[in-house]
Amino acid sequence: MNIEQLRKEIEADEGRRNDQYLCSEGHRTVGIGHLVTLKDPEYYDEIGDKISDERVNELFEQDIQVTIADCRIIFDNFDGMPEEAQHIFANMCFQLGRPRLSKFKRSIQLANDGHWLDCSDEILDSRWAKQTPERAERLSVRLAALGVPS
Repeated sequence: MNIEQLRKEIEADEGRRNDQYLCSEGHRTVGIGHLVTLKDPEYYDEIGDKISDERVNELFEQDIQVTIADCRIIFDNFDGMPEEAQHIFANMCFQLGRPRLSKFKRSIQLANDGHWLDCSDEILDSRWAKQTPERAERLSVRLAALGVPS
């Protein structure tokens, strides 16, 4: 999997900020959509405090490794999926986290079976798609393209 390309895709969706801010859900966030937790040294920083580009990259590397590991738990053969599907599901998992993505039972089964067109429709039938419609639609279109014969 091309992690650098995946980073660019996620960064385009999440943004990249060196200052700590509150996300749309009111959670303290920094870098590329990194949720600040008690284990982070940034937990003791104030909203608006800055971190280095190196720290942003370090946090993303940690987060994306967790995301990929979570995808390997959620999907039967994540590593055997087309790379485009891996990027799409990693993007979703990065945003949603494993507990919430795991609730997409029908979508997961369709993905496991390689039914990309049906899966692309199914992911749009969710609260997530209503909350982030542009991202969901963009990922759905990319997923549907996997099901179209070339």
